[in-house]
Amino acid sequence: MTDLRGLTRRRVLQAGGTVALISAAGCDSTSKSAKTDMLTSAAKLPEPFTAKLPIPPVKRPSRSTGDTDHYELTAREASMEILPGLRTPIMGYDGIFPGPTIKARKGRRTVVHYRNQLGVPTVMHLHGGHTPADSDGFPTDLVLPVAGGSGYADQAVGGTTSAGTRDYTYPVNQRAATLWYHDHRMGFTGPQVWRGLAGFFLITDDEEDELPLPRGDRDVPLMITDRAFEADGALRYPAMDPHLVSMPGIDAAHMNGAIGDVILVNGAPWPQLEVEAVRYRFRILNASNARRYELTLDPPAPLTQIGSDQGLLAAPVEHSTITVAPAERYDVIVDFSAYPSGSKVVLKNGDGNVMRFVVGRAATDDSAIPARLSSIEPLPRSAATTRPWMFRQGKVTSMGEETDGWIINGREFDPQRMDATPRLGDVEIWRFGSDGHHPVHVHLSPFQVISRNGGPPGPGDHGWKDTVDLSPHELVEVAIRFDDYDGRYLVHCHNLEHEDMAMMATFRVSR
Repeated sequence: MTDLRGLTRRRVLQAGGTVALISAAGCDSTSKSAKTDMLTSAAKLPEPFTAKLPIPPVKRPSRSTGDTDHYELTAREASMEILPGLRTPIMGYDGIFPGPTIKARKGRRTVVHYRNQLGVPTVMHLHGGHTPADSDGFPTDLVLPVAGGSGYADQAVGGTTSAGTRDYTYPVNQRAATLWYHDHRMGFTGPQVWRGLAGFFLITDDEEDELPLPRGDRDVPLMITDRAFEADGALRYPAMDPHLVSMPGIDAAHMNGAIGDVILVNGAPWPQLEVEAVRYRFRILNASNARRYELTLDPPAPLTQIGSDQGLLAAPVEHSTITVAPAERYDVIVDFSAYPSGSKVVLKNGDGNVMRFVVGRAATDDSAIPARLSSIEPLPRSAATTRPWMFRQGKVTSMGEETDGWIINGREFDPQRMDATPRLGDVEIWRFGSDGHHPVHVHLSPFQVISRNGGPPGPGDHGWKDTVDLSPHELVEVAIRFDDYDGRYLVHCHNLEHEDMAMMATFRVSR
């Protein structure tokens, strides 16, 4: 079994004896991202807008006791008809992709009793969760397969192993927000999320309930991903080890990130949704491995943002285009009453299609977009501690040799090394720098963006965030406060291929 402390980087970064030529840390084929070879499908692809938009089912608690809701969640293999007439093998939470949506209430603890019926280890991470360290999903805290998992102990470097099952406890002492859960296994996050291990986790609270926002069927989660398919319908992903057993990483042509030629929304290719001529709320999640989206409506109409990664903004912000990096969430309202009945409105990604809305007749609409949404406490714009985090391409050492890789502050990831030691309750300024495109995610605590390149925050930086997008040669400062929980957490690039190549760092919050 391979020792993942080195991640066998010489073999991973060299495919067929050729070292990958990595320009900037790329995430898309658009002009805003560095170049990477797009994965093209061998299967016959459907015409856009022929599939109906699926809505992930809401998971019901297996039981509720006092202030705690318990859920049973199983990762297992299954097959789905994603492309017409073909079956696609997936790894799915409860055997579906996306996984079931978990709806939690602020102040009610959520316990997920997780079972791994796959043939490989997994790690479940609640992205955006304000979570104790032992339930955060550290990438070497492995949940081994129920059957035959004894051979993976050496992959739990600096972490723990659980035999087949693990309980993840989420206190849910945080504001209403659109979160998501996904696999976080070190070295294999990219292929395991690509194969289906992702789902929504929605938090509600009294503050949001009191607002006249669209509800029920007019509150729609949209998980946007890209994939590529083999001729038989299987997912195409050039993993160094297609069985995901021992050798992490992706082939040299895709080191900048895996990008597919099929856009899926809630697991359906370029789907269509029939809407009434009223306001709708869309919870947009970019769950792609590496692709950024430049989202617009055609014919044009405002995308009114009401929420970010960590819930409501202070006030709505109107956009004509939103740029959504991997792992970011945008909570937007679209008013379809601005279109004539029968209109076909396309959600575009640059020149490409994402999905289409067909506008029906006018209907009763008691929703509104309040001028004030929430109160957001501003964090200090200066602090006693300022920490630099530089995300860039650099040299790593494996098997005594230097080769190209992804590094933070000049060092490759070591799960046993602490790269920062903030104290509980402190506010720090973290300064993220980049030589390319890197969506940076911080575990445990939300943050506020306070500057870009010494100027004001960007148009997508409003409110509380947990993921911030870095462009080439950009410097972004955020203020972050470490509340409630001590222990070990991560800061990392959320381009999953970069993450699998160990573009992560560990920090420990101490009392």
